[in-house]
Amino acid sequence: MRIAQVAPLFESVPPKFYGGTERVVSYLTEELVAQGHSVTLYASGDSHTRATLRPMAPRSLRLDPSCVAPLAHHVLMLEHVFAEAGNFDLIHFHVDYLHFAYTRRLPVPHLTTLHGRLDLPDLVPLYREFDDVPLASISDRQRLPLLWANWQGTVYHGLPPGLLPFSPGPGRYLAFLGRISPEKRVDRAIEVARRAGLPLRIAAKVDAADLAYFEQEIEPLLAQPHVEFIGEIGDADKAAFLGGAMALLFLIDWEEPFGLAMIESLACGTPVIAWRHGSVPEVIENGVDGFVVDSLEEAVAAVEAIASIDRAACRQAFERRFTAEAMARNYLRIYRHLQRTPELADSVGN
Repeated sequence: MRIAQVAPLFESVPPKFYGGTERVVSYLTEELVAQGHSVTLYASGDSHTRATLRPMAPRSLRLDPSCVAPLAHHVLMLEHVFAEAGNFDLIHFHVDYLHFAYTRRLPVPHLTTLHGRLDLPDLVPLYREFDDVPLASISDRQRLPLLWANWQGTVYHGLPPGLLPFSPGPGRYLAFLGRISPEKRVDRAIEVARRAGLPLRIAAKVDAADLAYFEQEIEPLLAQPHVEFIGEIGDADKAAFLGGAMALLFLIDWEEPFGLAMIESLACGTPVIAWRHGSVPEVIENGVDGFVVDSLEEAVAAVEAIASIDRAACRQAFERRFTAEAMARNYLRIYRHLQRTPELADSVGN
């Protein structure tokens, strides 16, 4: 199958540091190539792939100080994608809803994976207008605000099995991995670690939009003796960081669509203690590969009971549910459905 993958340009594919969407696009692209498909990746020029790379910006926009209008690069990329659409059997978009208006003149089947939150009132009229666009969700929970949209399936994220090796543990500290922002609740992780009497290592980036929050709310908490702030890390450092932890604290306060850090932790054999929000109950099996909690008290109790979780079972859960091969297999099922659905084919270009 000739497949185009259209990635955001904010980060390279894969990203050098933080970047969930671009990382997933990379894993999917490489797995599709490994399975013998002809894949073209539209992404920033500093991306690395075995697919055919169509560079749409010299380098990732977030790391390019000369970029002040990122939307312009994305609009130009979409023009290239649509001009070259006849070269593909299917185009898979990962750029949110930016391309929706273009799809009404697209001559081939297409799929859009939505990687962000959908519980925003502003989105409702947009998705009502474009209720014919075929969509994929990354958790069942993600699609709840728009259940009537044109969902083709839910496909969980997946990682290459060899990316993060199993670590038998037991681990020496609690870990926080991701981004410093109000909804990620690193403050909860700091408080849980304090109450549990354990060190907490924080590997996280700080976006410009969250800098004031970091400086005013979080930075003062980092002075506590049990806290170590590492900063942003890349894939090369994740195995040691997650594998050396007793548990990952994922104590979010928002409708998380998936949460890649959870399956990265499971791949290392490190159990996850996660707040019951968004996709968490779909990803973590309570009492098997971690604990799903509803309060700080429950989170502290989960830390105290973490030795009851078999780290080998965490790795097995990852291998059973969250590999790149499983992700690609599930997307290919949707691709083939879209190719053979007459009503979708008849509506293309209208």
